[in-house]
Amino acid sequence: MKLAVYGKGGIGKSTTSCNISVALAKRGKKVLQIGCDPKHDSTFTLTGFLIPTIIDTLQEKDYHYEDVWPEDVIYKGYGGVDCVEAGGPPAGAGCGGYVVGETVKLLKELNAFDEYDIILFDVLGDVVCGGFAAPLNYADYCLIVTDNGFDALFAANRIAASVREKARTHPLRLAGLIGNRTSKRDLIDKYIETVPMPVLEVLPLIEDIRVSRVKGKTLFEMAETDKSLEYVCDYYLNIADQILALPEGVVPTDAPDRDLFSLLSDFYLNPVEPKVQDASEKVDLMMV
Repeated sequence: MKLAVYGKGGIGKSTTSCNISVALAKRGKKVLQIGCDPKHDSTFTLTGFLIPTIIDTLQEKDYHYEDVWPEDVIYKGYGGVDCVEAGGPPAGAGCGGYVVGETVKLLKELNAFDEYDIILFDVLGDVVCGGFAAPLNYADYCLIVTDNGFDALFAANRIAASVREKARTHPLRLAGLIGNRTSKRDLIDKYIETVPMPVLEVLPLIEDIRVSRVKGKTLFEMAETDKSLEYVCDYYLNIADQILALPEGVVPTDAPDRDLFSLLSDFYLNPVEPKVQDASEKVDLMMV
């Protein structure tokens, strides 16, 4: 199974991806996580350091694929999760999406795709260009990380449009939304009324999730010494269980940008006040 995780920049895709990868490994699956970001920090919480990238390794080998061995590019992370970082060109130069294609090409040359139960692409890019939509060409499911805010849901809608486009030629489905860092889900619910799709999980505002990124540890690793964090791990295990159940998923019908802008703006500008029951509407009760 191949998963592609997308979402607004800074929404917590990499932290979420790493914890989902560990959760899948905890369920007995052999997992490979591929970071598709020139910053090459997707797998940081799994390995504790910035691993060398595939593009760097290929440059060292003068792009002779036959000279690259799996141990040159695949690093072992926490929980037995294997990690790869695609890397990318210098900022402002070249196409990161091209590097994703080269990464997949190399891993196929190494027969790596045949060795794993789950391959998870953690992808840069919320308003998805053709290059960074490339992992959707290989994925069975797309997962969108969002919060209960305007910008993240606007980005989610753009990603949904990419899924719809790719599903024309590939057996791709949207598994659903993952709400991250949100104490409420009212705007998420408003969105999925218009663009129906599953919600796999909604994680509340938990400071330890943010701190885990700084520490370079997954929540599962932190929970080994702090049992109070085990309940956080259950969120990710729940997502893993839903994925392993092979959900039907959806091919979303994204909302036009202007319609979505109006919908989400109206939610903020004209909030629905909870109805206060008038005293005259109360039902009189008589004890018998």
